[in-house]
Amino acid sequence: MFSLPPLLVTLILGGIAGWLASLIAGGSGGIIRNIIVGLVGAVVGHIVLGFLGIGLGGPFMHSMIAAVLGGVIVIVVARFLAR
Repeated sequence: MFSLPPLLVTLILGGIAGWLASLIAGGSGGIIRNIIVGLVGAVVGHIVLGFLGIGLGGPFMHSMIAAVLGGVIVIVVARFLAR
């Protein structure tokens, strides 16, 4: 059976989360920006959801929702700081 390396899976899921966050928050950028937003957003989202004591679904769904939510937060804060 073929298995992708964990780092590649992380980058792919980060790219998807960043892309979804940019659709929600409105933004543009390439795949590298989406990956960065998704990865940083995952950290931010897990911190925010953990602080609020919120758990959503199973581990995969919780991580994706946290990454997208965190990505939206990262985009909004970056846009605010760029002004």
